[in-house]
Amino acid sequence: MNIDGLNCRYQRAGSGSPLILVHGLMGHSFSWRHAIPILAAQATVHALDLPGTGLSDRSPDLDCSLTASAKRLLRFMDQAGIASCDLLGTSHGGALAMRAAALAPQRVRRLVLVAPANPWSAHGRFLIPFLTHPIVEPVFLRLAPRVRPLQELFFRRLLGDARRIRAGTLEGYLAPMRTRGSFEYGLSVIRTWKQDMRELEAAIPRIAHIPTLLIWGDRDAAVEPASANRLKAQFHNCRLLMLEGVGHLPYEEVPEEFNRAVALYLSNELGTGVVL
Repeated sequence: MNIDGLNCRYQRAGSGSPLILVHGLMGHSFSWRHAIPILAAQATVHALDLPGTGLSDRSPDLDCSLTASAKRLLRFMDQAGIASCDLLGTSHGGALAMRAAALAPQRVRRLVLVAPANPWSAHGRFLIPFLTHPIVEPVFLRLAPRVRPLQELFFRRLLGDARRIRAGTLEGYLAPMRTRGSFEYGLSVIRTWKQDMRELEAAIPRIAHIPTLLIWGDRDAAVEPASANRLKAQFHNCRLLMLEGVGHLPYEEVPEEFNRAVALYLSNELGTGVVL
């Protein structure tokens, strides 16, 4: 599919009401390989490699602000013939899902947000200005695509228990990062982070009515678990599932539990209690 002049890869599976899966900052549709077969049993699942990631095109001129990315997601829906959908996003993709819903609330029936980046999480507030510093950024761009231990360190800090991760997972995430422009895309996203979070906080009241499921790991080192309740309080009908001993990627660490929770929620069978 072509979006704004860029060829974008996406997967489609199943039948039923549309469900769009939105990956995180340095992820791609690979993130959903365990989820797609399960969720496709009850929905038409669409998993997109966002422009700049995975097997989709890169562009140095791409506007990577949250609002611009959300508008591209809505254009994807237009081209895929999706009038409305359930929207599941993780990490930066969770923030992107909320921003897209705020731009077109009539097009989003339900939200599933997996440790979404949000204005109430302090994690990254010091790392972001460090990585985008004029001295640090060019060094990072030279080293990050070449130094495997640095890539592994970044990935492993996202995990609550690395022993749960299946063979081939790390390589699946790292492979697209060898494509020129991948780390430039990541830095382009975080350059507008502060402004994006301010805009997101202002926009959330427009989606407060949308039924929402939050899924978090209580050992998340990327988006503070403590911010979950602050975010939950912004919605009128929101459920929170806190997974014990799990990090930032529950669909990798505990895919069976993650898939079961999402499937039950989409079938309106998940209980209303908060799991702490």
